Amino acid sequence: MAQAGLLKHPEQAMALVEQIEAEADTPGAVETLRLVFTDPHGVLRGKTLTVAAVRSAFTSGVRVPSTLLLKDLSHRTVFPVWSEDGDAPMHGAGDILMVPDATTFQRLPHSSHSAMMQCDVVHLSGAPIDFAARGLLQQAVDRLAQRGMRAVMGLEVEFQVFEVTDPALEHGDTTMPGRAPVTRAVNQGYQFLTESRYDAAEHILDELRRAAQAMGMPLRTVEIEMGPSQFEFTFAPGDPVAIADMAVTFRTMVRETCARRGLLASFMPKPRLANAAANGWHIHQSITDEDGRNLMTPQDTGLTAQASGWIAGLIAHANAACLATNPTVNSYKRFSAYQLAPNRIGWGHDNRGAMLRAIMAPADAASRVENRAADSSVNPYFALAFQIIAGLDGIERGLSAPQPLSDPYDAQADPLPGSLIQAIEAFEGSELFRDVLGVEFVSYLSRLKRAEWTRYIETISQWEQDEYFDAL
Repeated sequence: MAQAGLLKHPEQAMALVEQIEAEADTPGAVETLRLVFTDPHGVLRGKTLTVAAVRSAFTSGVRVPSTLLLKDLSHRTVFPVWSEDGDAPMHGAGDILMVPDATTFQRLPHSSHSAMMQCDVVHLSGAPIDFAARGLLQQAVDRLAQRGMRAVMGLEVEFQVFEVTDPALEHGDTTMPGRAPVTRAVNQGYQFLTESRYDAAEHILDELRRAAQAMGMPLRTVEIEMGPSQFEFTFAPGDPVAIADMAVTFRTMVRETCARRGLLASFMPKPRLANAAANGWHIHQSITDEDGRNLMTPQDTGLTAQASGWIAGLIAHANAACLATNPTVNSYKRFSAYQLAPNRIGWGHDNRGAMLRAIMAPADAASRVENRAADSSVNPYFALAFQIIAGLDGIERGLSAPQPLSDPYDAQADPLPGSLIQAIEAFEGSELFRDVLGVEFVSYLSRLKRAEWTRYIETISQWEQDEYFDAL
């Protein structure tokens, strides 16, 4: 079944195929092409092709099991795919199709003979899959464009790099999920933006920086973050889909580059390690008109109508949107007062404790809102899509931002969800996300996350063992 008609950029795609084939026997040529797509948890999945199979991938697509979209983070399939009477969106573990996007072709600096390409996943018929992450974000971008507006998104990404002292490779460790490796820090911490700490970590930071730049990522800064072994990379703003593509590729590149050096890169929101700091994923966002004029740049000291509506929409839907910006059980261990992470819903002028930090000034073309609630475990496509949907709703309904918080941790302000289950319930009860994304998507995502929550509450913790075993 030919799928060339599904290609977004067919001429560029076939030119790329011919180039790969023509260079196949030359030094430094691409030997393997990693075709990947992002699963609901932000994890890249896919297949690695030899040069001989590349042309077929562009003409017929590449088939992969549909269950790759139906698994939780432990890699268990959580939908009843074998039951005809079940409510699984796909039955029988049949195939779906990866359709490569030639504009995302990138050589991998850490694997010089390999290249990577993002794919859209569709049904074998070519029909879109409603809950596929990349397509969902594109729909949100298109919806905004229909109103004559464009979103511009930039990121700050925090993560840790640790030295592995025990990789947990004994047979008893290879469970679902596997036992976490044992690590130690690569530097001392709590020396935020300290020059000597940067110099000590420069060898690995240089490698990651050069790899990101070689892959065309819009990298702006490389920073020593607050905690031990914690770093932050920041990226210039751009088109939301391109930024999301970049974000999943960056996370994968960092993890793979570090693993080849005996290191573990973790984007976990709040690691269970002594003195480990939490990892945020701050979303800088603005909107422009069709001519590129920033609609959030104020004419005076007040908010523009668009900025006020956007902020109001993000606030109105903050609880429900947390399922995308804070998608794991662990995410909610990060929300704490006075730690530069929010725990309340609100906004403030250039206030790093607020959920929404308004960075705006007259004549500043870079005026924007920074959402500081998100953490580094996000699926970038879902996280950015939910921002657009919520912000646009605020503009369309003519909402106005409430008064800014002078104390972002004020107990009088509404709290963010305290747990994953609270975020799931808020998402399930959201009329906006149900109307825009559809009942099927709401059911799909909430079922995946409820499976994670159920495994969590059914696990007997060390706290329970210490608290009750010898006392009762």
